[in-house]
Amino acid sequence: MIAEWLNTLLQGVLLGGLYALFAAGLSISFGVMRMINIAHGDMIVLASYATIVGANYLHLPMALTVVLVVCVLSALGYAAQRLVFNRTLGADLLRPLLLTFGLSIVIRESLQAVFSADVRSVDVGPLATATWGLGAQVNVGVLPLLVMLVGLACIAALQWLFRRTAMGRSFRATSDDADTASLMGVNRKHVYALAMVFGSAMVALAGAFLVMRTTVSPSDGPARLIYAFEAVIIGGLGSLWGTVAGGVVLGVAQAIGSRLDPGWGTLAGHLAFLGILWARPQGLFPATRDR
Repeated sequence: MIAEWLNTLLQGVLLGGLYALFAAGLSISFGVMRMINIAHGDMIVLASYATIVGANYLHLPMALTVVLVVCVLSALGYAAQRLVFNRTLGADLLRPLLLTFGLSIVIRESLQAVFSADVRSVDVGPLATATWGLGAQVNVGVLPLLVMLVGLACIAALQWLFRRTAMGRSFRATSDDADTASLMGVNRKHVYALAMVFGSAMVALAGAFLVMRTTVSPSDGPARLIYAFEAVIIGGLGSLWGTVAGGVVLGVAQAIGSRLDPGWGTLAGHLAFLGILWARPQGLFPATRDR
């Protein structure tokens, strides 16, 4: 009985690593640009389908596929931010919301037109079922553990970038006061586009790992967006490490709910989100300040 609960908690923590990847790109988007990207979940699904194309249609090695997906989505993210999204940023928050809402519909309908509504996945071979025994009947899946480790490494690297480099200082200065940063010679449009590059790279990793772990369909975007939002809000707006905490809380809650009843998993995650939002509206580790 104890081993079963330990396995449940461990699987919830590892699921939280995937949710942290979901949330990291959204956290960057809000933290730097103050932009809420409604298309974020559909972009994750788009990355999943790009992984399917590379692995199933082009028969590329999975590692090469993931690298290519990250590079392509990062380039698309820079172009989209520089050419389209930057035009909507400003005091009016409705404009980027409407734009990204429209983008989400375009992505969803395009994927359905090309790939149909059928669920799809990629074959990762023995990695899909490989486990590592910790003793006392406690086992950890190799693939979920890999997702968690990659997520932690990426978030640690992003945290170092934001805190220790000149580029990171430009990100923080533009986030705090874009007008003053511009007066000091910072090209805010370029800074926003670079931030979107890193956010899109996290989206690409999230989408690639998602389709390695489960099946996807073109209509999955809104559900992924909700998980990303909940993880960001639980962890605290603008906090990268907070996304890890938020993802773990969400993953553990869902794992416990599924353990109690198979139909309670998603509901338990939403209830955990509402409970934390009620007790601590600013999140566990907020990084933004009121203006």
